[in-house]
Amino acid sequence: MARGNNSYLFTSESVSEGHPDKVCDQISDAVLDAFITNDVKLGVADDSQANSRVACETLTTTNKIVIAGEVRGSSPLTHRYGGHTIVNRDYVAEIARKVVQDIGYDQEGFSWAGADVEVLLHAQSPDIDRGVTAKKAKGNVGAQEGAGDQGLMFGFACTETEVYEKNSYMPAPIYFAHRILADLARARHRGELPDLMPDAKSQVTVRYEDGRPVGCTKVVVSTQHAAATKSGKPYTSAMIKEMIKGYVAKSLPPGWMPKKDSDFLVNPTGRFVVGGPDGDCGLTGRKIIVDTYGGYAPHGGGAFSGKDPTKVDRSAAYAARYLAKNVVAAGLADRCKIQVAYAIGVAEPMSVYVDCEGTARVDQGKLQKLLPQMFSLRPTDIRRGLALNKPIYRRTATYGHFGRPPEKDGGFSWERTDLVPELKRAFG
Repeated sequence: MARGNNSYLFTSESVSEGHPDKVCDQISDAVLDAFITNDVKLGVADDSQANSRVACETLTTTNKIVIAGEVRGSSPLTHRYGGHTIVNRDYVAEIARKVVQDIGYDQEGFSWAGADVEVLLHAQSPDIDRGVTAKKAKGNVGAQEGAGDQGLMFGFACTETEVYEKNSYMPAPIYFAHRILADLARARHRGELPDLMPDAKSQVTVRYEDGRPVGCTKVVVSTQHAAATKSGKPYTSAMIKEMIKGYVAKSLPPGWMPKKDSDFLVNPTGRFVVGGPDGDCGLTGRKIIVDTYGGYAPHGGGAFSGKDPTKVDRSAAYAARYLAKNVVAAGLADRCKIQVAYAIGVAEPMSVYVDCEGTARVDQGKLQKLLPQMFSLRPTDIRRGLALNKPIYRRTATYGHFGRPPEKDGGFSWERTDLVPELKRAFG
């Protein structure tokens, strides 16, 4: 996306934790977390020969959850029978039910207690394992895993949100679209908005002047709600709009709320009672633009949720974001886009590309050469450098994988800016 000192509008959307696709993402990542938690207990979380492999996909529809994919792991999640790996289906089903319960679904058409859960997970292909499992490489680089698949991954960072939220380094449209829904969800869970249901979407159109975000021209929120008030009066979109307007305004920077009330649209169809997987089928990995940069920067195409950190679709996208964010945080550029490409079973990236979109204050060629030296982009090194073998993934499955503060237990480690001093020294 070309950007310069001009004026334009840009729109991004987000979806809530109760959106059908996000229900699936959370279930898939909760299954992944369970396998990694088991590895930690067994002391094999960082042993490439023994740690779990997970590629978990979920489908949801009316009172039905289907979990499929390929795994490798240890008891109690799996056991050996007749030389084959058998998945403990009841154990996995309970993980799914707990996720749905946490989100808040206990409705006639989709309930944590009443939904039928079908688990179709099976053992990982030995052909994939052969290419991924670490082998002793030549020289002194040690045991290195091959990439879990071919593909290209992007990372991006920019200074747009720094005035409003320090150390976020995200495009403004997606950042505030996420924040609106996260704030509404928190209010719902606190009991402040008891008539809101879990499913929701937001869309934010940001006006740019001279390349900088200055406000919203349109804000759209569609949120599932109860059919009627406690007194029995049917809800209208105007009533829901009045209910959430103050929360939405507080989620945006001061003065960003559209001036015209007609530019703040809530439930434009007039009614949103049937929602979640009962209203629309959900699938893991169908909201990858919501997960990343809201269309403001490229996406390589691979989804994140349900994939263990040997899968470069996920880990290399995190690493690319980590490097891009540190470049911008170091003041070397106002925007930084990084692409990394891999071949299945090969540890070394096929290519690394850095583009600061005309905002670099240093030699971009030198930056492109230096970044992989500062932080190795081989899958094993990414996994260990960002400490990705931890049960930190379900929390990433809602409200974006990027722009969140790093957490004490290792969550969102790719949001650290610990390379900033080294980058500043390298460029004087």
